[in-house]
Amino acid sequence: MHTQSIPLISPAIGTRRELASFHFGPRDAADARQKIYIQAALHADETPAMLVGVMLRRRLLELEAAGDIEAQIVLVPVANPVGLAQHVLGQFVGRFDLASGRNFNRSFPALAGDPSSLDGALGPNAQDNVATVRKLMRETLAQQKPRTEFESLQHALLELSLDSDVVIDLHCSLEATLHLYTSDEAWPQFEPLARYLGAEASLIATDSGGQAFDEAHSLPWWTLQQQAGDASPLPPGTIAATIECRGQRDVSYETAGRDAEAIIDFLRARGAIRGAARPLPPLVRAPTPLAGSEQFYAPASGILVHRAATGDLIRAGDALFDIVDPLTDETCTVHSQTEGIFYMRRAIRFVTAGAPLGRVTGTRPIRTGVLLGA
Repeated sequence: MHTQSIPLISPAIGTRRELASFHFGPRDAADARQKIYIQAALHADETPAMLVGVMLRRRLLELEAAGDIEAQIVLVPVANPVGLAQHVLGQFVGRFDLASGRNFNRSFPALAGDPSSLDGALGPNAQDNVATVRKLMRETLAQQKPRTEFESLQHALLELSLDSDVVIDLHCSLEATLHLYTSDEAWPQFEPLARYLGAEASLIATDSGGQAFDEAHSLPWWTLQQQAGDASPLPPGTIAATIECRGQRDVSYETAGRDAEAIIDFLRARGAIRGAARPLPPLVRAPTPLAGSEQFYAPASGILVHRAATGDLIRAGDALFDIVDPLTDETCTVHSQTEGIFYMRRAIRFVTAGAPLGRVTGTRPIRTGVLLGA
């Protein structure tokens, strides 16, 4: 293993942060079968994801010492040192940059640049075309000049990851069962990972809006594929998935170790690590469109009482939440209109009117536009 450190733009005199990455396997890309990029806690208060990163680092060190790593594997267990330092009166604020209000996992710079620059550059050889597009992406990123610490963090993460064959972004929700997000095109390749992880939900969308980190890698390839046509074959140079490692309080060596081992099995199955992967477990739940997930909102302010647990199979008409007004004793009950898995919910037990409450998977698309939360 070797370690790299990328300094971020200093936001103020006397302060400086850096992004650390751990690199395993062959140093020369020509000696590697593929490149795997794994990061954790882009929303910095995602402690379960960070612990999975710790467990992965331990396992990768063992595997490298045994000579079993065939791919270049880049691990960033703390993907957001900026947010990691954001504490307000004892409360951890990791999702948004306090300096700008921006979500750390939204609005990543476009990697494809001007697609017209590829006119005439793609030919009949698919792998040559992948190399051509990656060169364009590298040049596009080099032209972008970060001005703030936030922008330099996004830039550094893309520098490490843009030429990867596989990108895995480890997050967690507030209270949730383990679930993952990926694209329609990438799902067949990530289905083994969903099986090894025992994912209770797999949410599929080609473009969920918001330009999150995973889609900043996968969506440009899909867009360019549509433009290239059959005469210039262009396989997806990068497939990407986001894994939600349950809820913020689900921090234990046992669960993190199991998740890390599931990722190792996935990498073994891909040939990135030597050795036989475990036999594939059954798929816990079939994938569903992200656009089919029902999002629930509070119709009024009050005490939030949960009527269902994350991971429950919900039927249409089932009660999910009660909102109790402590002054009038009036109770509003929120029911599901969808049949699916209750895969995430908010952690706070007092809500304001209009606050998001949680989500249930669904098989029929019911939403359009930006499908991700704020």
